[in-house]
Amino acid sequence: MIYQDLPRKIGFWGASAVMVGIIIGSGIFRTPTAIAKQLGDPWVILALWVVGGVLSLFGAFTFAELATSRPYTGGIYIFLRDGYGKFGRCLAFVFGWTYLLITKPLAAAGIAKIFGENVNILLEPLYARIGSTPDPRLVTSVVLALMTWVNVRGVTLSTSVAGVLTTIKLAALFLIIVLTLALSKGTAANFNADPPPVSVPFWLALAPVMAGIMWTYDGWSDVGALAGEIKDPQRTLPPAYIVGTVVITAVYVAINAAYISMVPLAEMRSTDSVAPLVAQRLAGPAAATLVTLMIVIATLGSTHGSIMTGARVSYAQAKDGLLFGFLGKIHPKYQTPHVSLWFQLTLSITACWLGSFEDVAGGFVFTIWVFYGLGAIALFRLRRSEPDAPRPYKCFGYPIVPGIFVASAIAMTVLSIVQDVSVWLGETTHRWPLPLTLVWSSVLIGGIPIYYLWQALTRKPVNTETH
Repeated sequence: MIYQDLPRKIGFWGASAVMVGIIIGSGIFRTPTAIAKQLGDPWVILALWVVGGVLSLFGAFTFAELATSRPYTGGIYIFLRDGYGKFGRCLAFVFGWTYLLITKPLAAAGIAKIFGENVNILLEPLYARIGSTPDPRLVTSVVLALMTWVNVRGVTLSTSVAGVLTTIKLAALFLIIVLTLALSKGTAANFNADPPPVSVPFWLALAPVMAGIMWTYDGWSDVGALAGEIKDPQRTLPPAYIVGTVVITAVYVAINAAYISMVPLAEMRSTDSVAPLVAQRLAGPAAATLVTLMIVIATLGSTHGSIMTGARVSYAQAKDGLLFGFLGKIHPKYQTPHVSLWFQLTLSITACWLGSFEDVAGGFVFTIWVFYGLGAIALFRLRRSEPDAPRPYKCFGYPIVPGIFVASAIAMTVLSIVQDVSVWLGETTHRWPLPLTLVWSSVLIGGIPIYYLWQALTRKPVNTETH
């Protein structure tokens, strides 16, 4: 079955804006302080930010080949479906099932929750007057609904909004970096080692540190979900993947160096977000408010892009007959997967009200890296099973680069499990009856029997054709 994909209206700048906009969310403001609590050597911290960027770039090289050879809506879902032979549809179903129930709702809710908290900080004087402060989750729910509405109204409007928000975010981060250099208020002494009060073995600290760093970099793969809507995808997708990832890596390493030069690790450990402190020292007390506004804009843009790309996976899965058919409907006027967008909103709001930011982020990192690894393995399988297939772009450094990426995906998955179980065992009062990685794993594995049940109930014939 070959179905009509969504209209191709997104160019290079739109695709890049969506990708970079998703990546720059709450992580770059929250993660550095969390890392400072785990590690005491600034140079090791900066090196790990470089490692995170390189791993993301290796993933971008890998997925650029897959997306250009299969430029259809769905991204990783398509790579899995076509890359694993007869088992491909089952694996793609499991990915779509997990993506629908856990990955994207948790990502959107996690980022939007930081938005809600910072909106409340900005509006605190107003709330003081009326004598009441709304629950941040309520603010989060409203912004999720607003951004979903924008996405329903058309992909041209969505990419325009992404372009504006991404430009503001990059400009704000560049401003901090430039002011740090120009005003020379930082000090080289801050780059001396300063171990945290409670030290743990490096390999144990590595789990939460790399989880936080890779959460902050995440989003480089999401542009693939829009491949079916990108103009001339064979030419547009590789630079969108690669240039965007390189730019983000350079910005992240530079901004972390600026943070460290302005705020020593010992002081960084005592705050939730280092950016307001840096801004205050660069430009006075009023600058802290501007940074809070910047966090609001950053998280708004990331939430917007996450909503935009997430619904495309459910849409593609529904069009394949592997999900409820109504999720594959296209709006007759706006030409967007509107039903999938509104359905995703319901799940995101549910995730927002049920879990903490840490639960949300942890669940996202664990589940997405499982499928990053499987998606990269699909590249090796397709190279063997389709040696003569046209490949407009070939992965740089094959097979070493995608091999390293697969190994890093396995390492991230193992580290997430080890960290989660060790934290759960160390708690005296458990908020959850089991370590959350076991809960997420059960949802993931549960997708396999549900796939076969779905096949039996719908009696859908196995479709081996690509779109």
